Amino acid sequence: MSPFWHFASRLLTRRALAGTALAMALLSAVNLGVGLLGLVPVLGNILGSDPKTLAQLAADAAAKVPVLFPRGLPGPLLDQLPTDRFKTVLIMVLGLGALTVVGALANFMHVYCSLTLTTRTIADIRRAAFIRLVHLPLGVAVSGKGADFTSRVLHDTTVLSRGLQALTSKAVGQATRGVAALSTAFIVNWRLSLITLLVAPLLALIIRKLGKRIRRASRGAMKSQAKLLEDAGEVLRGFRVVKVFTGERAEVGRFSAHNRQVLGETLRMRTAQAIASPLLETITIFVLGGLALIAAKAIIENELPATEFLVALGSLALAGASLKPLTTVLQDMQVAEAAATRLRELLTARVEEPRDRRLPRLPRHARSVEFQSVTFAYAPQDQPAILDISLTIPFGQTVAFVGPNGCGKTTLLSLLPLLYTPASGRILIDGADITTVRLRSLRRQMGVVTQEPFLFRGTIASNIAYGSPDATPQQIEQAARRAHALDFIDRLPKGLLTDVGDAGLTLSGGQRQRIAIARALLRDPAILIMDEATSMIDSESEAQIATAVQEMSGSRTVLIVAHRLTTVMSAQRIVVMDRGRVVDVGAHAQLLDRCPLYRDLTRRQLAPAGV
Repeated sequence: MSPFWHFASRLLTRRALAGTALAMALLSAVNLGVGLLGLVPVLGNILGSDPKTLAQLAADAAAKVPVLFPRGLPGPLLDQLPTDRFKTVLIMVLGLGALTVVGALANFMHVYCSLTLTTRTIADIRRAAFIRLVHLPLGVAVSGKGADFTSRVLHDTTVLSRGLQALTSKAVGQATRGVAALSTAFIVNWRLSLITLLVAPLLALIIRKLGKRIRRASRGAMKSQAKLLEDAGEVLRGFRVVKVFTGERAEVGRFSAHNRQVLGETLRMRTAQAIASPLLETITIFVLGGLALIAAKAIIENELPATEFLVALGSLALAGASLKPLTTVLQDMQVAEAAATRLRELLTARVEEPRDRRLPRLPRHARSVEFQSVTFAYAPQDQPAILDISLTIPFGQTVAFVGPNGCGKTTLLSLLPLLYTPASGRILIDGADITTVRLRSLRRQMGVVTQEPFLFRGTIASNIAYGSPDATPQQIEQAARRAHALDFIDRLPKGLLTDVGDAGLTLSGGQRQRIAIARALLRDPAILIMDEATSMIDSESEAQIATAVQEMSGSRTVLIVAHRLTTVMSAQRIVVMDRGRVVDVGAHAQLLDRCPLYRDLTRRQLAPAGV
């Protein structure tokens, strides 16, 4: 099943709505067919040389459906019908008007139900795509595919929506009306109508060839649009850098290059979309012209009643008018096919953890954290960022990780909450392999503060409570106090209810770090990871935060990456790393005595407090 039809099948999950839409489309088509058939006696009474009364027409109609009227219509009923020629035409025209009203109402209900069905289905697909997006591994974001996947959730679902709307509200409606009109033409004169089917294979071949071209170009355009989204988002995130380094011209150039790619792919669809309708119209005109010549000869030779020809030709023209928009519908579906392919790739992408409820929950950490021969490399690099690390950290201990830039400190700590999965080796918490427990139960025990904390749109309070939705205002305030953030928060006009702006850019780096520390402390984590968490904070505030962390350290394991000597010296153990390996482990004095790399770090890289 193609991706488009895979998503189209989801329309059937709302069977009542889908059934109502289809029933209304069929009712509208039946009304059209009956109305066209009703034109035959109307025209016969107006133009024919042998007009029939309404009673005769009713009797003839009943005789054609003996299953419904095995004995014909009752004589008294027929006697009540008017015999006047004009009244007969008047009643039939009024009847056709009533059919038209019923058909219009049915058509309205069809479109209304179809659009409702499509809109709700697309909302479900968009939600499913976003759920899959947030459960993708962290590697997706750092590999540069984040903007592309975001484009699939937002833009591609809109394109798919147009395709599904074309299918449900246009294709079904136009197809049923076209089939009804074509069936009427066959009922009136099947020989004349049969000629029109001879060109059907040619029309199908043209539509198929043009559809392939549109689908390929549409897929290319969507990929290029994802690059545009990535360019625009990156510029806004790094707006300050763009400004101070006068990078406007370079960014405009990069955006323009990707914009030209979108333009080129879109123009590839131009010819196919533009030629479809005129080409089909030309073929249709030639077919109708041929029919007119054949019919003219038959009418002149009295082999074909003029009324039959007029109704048959009108029905065929109406069938063509109903089926003509299907070319545009098919183009929309071909474009949607490309979007559906990209969405299906997202919805089938590997997530961090299968939703297996059979996996056990990890009890709250109380004994040890152990790395057993852990190795990890970032794809597609061959050189491991972490190489064969074995390390045991008892519960309640504060451990600092130091080493040259790029030695693997942050990577090692990122493996603990399974932001990345080790290529080999195991990580155990209290003896349990973290890959064999529920991911949520693992991460709920951790508080993580990074060097560049991210704040979401909203208030300071909502950012502190992120990850702790049940926290009370008192708990939020207490967490802010422990992180020494209340000093600046109380000076703000709205205090904790102050809006932080986009990504927290209305606050300084140090203020954002304090809010991130408060966010981590509010979770009451069993494992607290602080990766350069105080790099933007002054030495006095850092000392206060370090004191607060020390007060809590006995009841939780604290893992710290820092470049300030005072922070490192406050740890109970220091892990020295270099080139992805653990070089030495010990206290500050021990490492100064026996580890040349640590001595060099204290002299060159580990800055004293306040520097």
